[in-house]
Amino acid sequence: MEILGNLKIRRYGSAGPMVIVLHGGPAAAGSAEQLARGLANGFRVIEPWQRGSGGDERLSVAQHVADLHELVCLIGDAPPPALVGESWGAMLALAYAAKHPDKTGPIVLVGCGTFDRTSRACSVRLREQRIAAYIAKNPELVGDLNLSLGERIMKWHEMTDNYDLLPVPPNPENPPFDRQAFAETWQDMLRCQEARLYPETFSNIHAPVLMLHGDYDPHPGKMIRDSLKPFLPQLEYREFENCGHKPAIEKHAREAFFTTMRHWLAAHIG
Repeated sequence: MEILGNLKIRRYGSAGPMVIVLHGGPAAAGSAEQLARGLANGFRVIEPWQRGSGGDERLSVAQHVADLHELVCLIGDAPPPALVGESWGAMLALAYAAKHPDKTGPIVLVGCGTFDRTSRACSVRLREQRIAAYIAKNPELVGDLNLSLGERIMKWHEMTDNYDLLPVPPNPENPPFDRQAFAETWQDMLRCQEARLYPETFSNIHAPVLMLHGDYDPHPGKMIRDSLKPFLPQLEYREFENCGHKPAIEKHAREAFFTTMRHWLAAHIG
């Protein structure tokens, strides 16, 4: 672990083009570790931990974009690094590329989050249905139905979002989930969407973009793709069967996922 600019980072790999891997959440620092490790053979990978809560001002998408820009400038690679973002990290990659298109290499969106009310409502509905079905089979958990929908989704997201995960031991180096950073960042992303900043400004992006999505992911991949296509006509889409929200550790899709991503990045970087 080292500090570069305002961010803690981890490095993987010793040779090849530069790739920056952006974790999800928001505020799930360390969650992109397996994604980064899977790219280390053939690429130099940097995994930054995005800024947490507790600063003088509320967190915003603009602040995360500024932090990432400082990191990219400090790296100073030519050609610009590829950006691989998972979930919220995919959204951040697009926000960054829209602001700094000349500093952005090819972009890979892994389990990308939603940019419109319709796909977001679909995601919430799918998660709610899966939680209700699980509790129906496990009546001792019926008390969880008294939780708010947001609390239920937060508690049960591992079950609702994933299909068949490989066992990955927790890394004690990774920090706990920062709920305040999540709330501040996500509320600002919603504000940006309501103000029509996103996805409209994604038309500034000229880098190639690949979207990789699991067919079991409650974030509706094809709907999200269709919401982005008018602004990202270069967007390519690949969907993996029997795969949830974390293809990097999904048992049935991991090998195909990494093979697809490595080959695509190698063909497009530079």
